[in-house]
Amino acid sequence: MQTIGKDLAIDLGQDRPGMLAKATEAIAKAGINIDGFCETGQGILHIFTSDPVEARRAVESAGFKVREEHDVVVVDVEDRPGTAARLFRQVAGAEVNVDFAYSLASSRIAVGSKDFAKLKEALRVEAPATART
Repeated sequence: MQTIGKDLAIDLGQDRPGMLAKATEAIAKAGINIDGFCETGQGILHIFTSDPVEARRAVESAGFKVREEHDVVVVDVEDRPGTAARLFRQVAGAEVNVDFAYSLASSRIAVGSKDFAKLKEALRVEAPATART
């Protein structure tokens, strides 16, 4: 099944030890589970949670800036060789450029694109993402 969720792109600020820990600790202290993340190595942390509003509040309270919020398509996938390749071939076949992608807990992949409407169509999105417990 495919759903829609939010990716938060968090600016970690200065490139120094502990910034990633500080951002993720702020989210943890708010009682929010991080379902998936990707740190770009350029000071940007992408996170996916079941509660992006509270996650944003938590990191901003800790002094970080959320640079962008992206709608993403969340795809339930099988944990076996070739699954990601088939997914990205489907997106490519629809001539959609992927801006970022990362794996999530529970055999899911988050995919974002500037052409979000076309991405949703390519992946046959059914309904908004719901909170996972």
